[in-house]
Amino acid sequence: MILIDSSVWIDFFNGKITTQTVYLRDYANRSEIATGDLVLCEVLQGFRSNTDYQAAHELLLDFQFYNLGGKVIALQAAQNYRQLRQQGITVRKTIDMLIATFCINQGFQLLHSDRDFDVMEEHLGLRVVHPFPKSS
Repeated sequence: MILIDSSVWIDFFNGKITTQTVYLRDYANRSEIATGDLVLCEVLQGFRSNTDYQAAHELLLDFQFYNLGGKVIALQAAQNYRQLRQQGITVRKTIDMLIATFCINQGFQLLHSDRDFDVMEEHLGLRVVHPFPKSS
């Protein structure tokens, strides 16, 4: 499964062309796309137009849905945050830590465009989708 982070969905709904939005639009296997409560909230709260909100709402709920938080994930996310802080790394957003911890625990890949996840990939083993690897 591939969890699509709100950073990618926001770019997607704003029509921004990035490697992540192109991958989401043209290459991702629809049956492997997942979303969750925290992502849903982050994405939908930004819509001004009711029409755009409704269209995004319908699309997002068409994918497999997961609760990304809960006690187990919260406790592990706190440990992950502490582990990074001990290495001198501060993650800016708690929601990103929860999303990454969920993905790590579930073995999901994450498609994102948020630099906070880069350190989680490097130090915590977060599996990240790199849509179009650079050729050598």
